Amino acid sequence: MPPLVFSLCIRSLGNRHDAEDCTQQVFTRAWRARETFDPTRPLGAWLTGITRRVIADHYAAQDKQRKTVTAAASGYSAAGDKVLSEEVVERVIVHHALTRLKPPQDRVLAMVFILDLPQRVVAERLGMPLGTVKSHLHRGLAQLRQLLEINGG
Repeated sequence: MPPLVFSLCIRSLGNRHDAEDCTQQVFTRAWRARETFDPTRPLGAWLTGITRRVIADHYAAQDKQRKTVTAAASGYSAAGDKVLSEEVVERVIVHHALTRLKPPQDRVLAMVFILDLPQRVVAERLGMPLGTVKSHLHRGLAQLRQLLEINGG
């Protein structure tokens, strides 16, 4: 079944890295929803349904991220001197600090604050217990705060 799921993901997403991530999410979701599987029905159809939902979630997250970037870019003043608003500058500083965090804190913070995903969904997508996601979030915020204080943010 993994080749079926991966081939659906790669055809839909066109990116091997995204397809691998989505394939992992499919099997994580399948494991967590194993009690919903009906053995009288084909396994492939059940996994295909889960795969379609994971792909749809992936596109929704991309769309949300694209809208966030567009909204941040709209803070760019088109009139006269083209000065960036303070909000956009702050977003750039925070984004830069996020890139300096180590995994998995960087990914957890990005999913929670940039993609605006609930912690429960982050835990499902990363295949981590909810408590572990909360711990990574707490440590990541502490590291982010320290990075921003060091850089005068």
